Amino acid sequence: MKKSKIYWQLFASTFQLSSFTFGGGFVIIPLMRKKFVEKLHWLEEDEMMDLTAIAQSAPGAIAVNASILVGYRVAGISGALVTVLGTVLPPLIILSIISYFYVAFRNNHIVNLVMKGMAAGVVAVIFDVVFTMARSVLQEKRLLLLAVLLGAFAAACIFKVNVIPIILICGIVGALDTLHRERQTRRQGE
Repeated sequence: MKKSKIYWQLFASTFQLSSFTFGGGFVIIPLMRKKFVEKLHWLEEDEMMDLTAIAQSAPGAIAVNASILVGYRVAGISGALVTVLGTVLPPLIILSIISYFYVAFRNNHIVNLVMKGMAAGVVAVIFDVVFTMARSVLQEKRLLLLAVLLGAFAAACIFKVNVIPIILICGIVGALDTLHRERQTRRQGE
């Protein structure tokens, strides 16, 4: 496939996803998965899960982080630049229009009702992301991953631990587990 066609497809895909995604970065992740994993087959399911984890743990907006990672994975640095542009343009345009008409939107009853309906939809989409990610962890049937999943959930929801230490600890546990598994694989190969 020609580079220009790939760039255009990256831009058009992220522009479209960003244009019709309301509710934050977690909403765009399942849509990116459907587009880049299921439809275009540019990424594998595991790859998308890894990119999601990195995008979530990196500073900044998760939608922008995820688009950078997908663009870079598909077409290198120029692909990352194209996907960033496709991701940030729609909110920039929409927010510019809204800010221009802010006074009219602020007190409009219909706009308030639409926002409440969109909030309900966002909750459903975030639940879908959580369910999909949890299912992929549970499918591996590894006790360590299940313990990390439950421990992170308990730390965040029950003990109200800040998300930053949770992400760092989970990252360290994942890195150590990966190193341990690679060593075991090398030993079995010898």
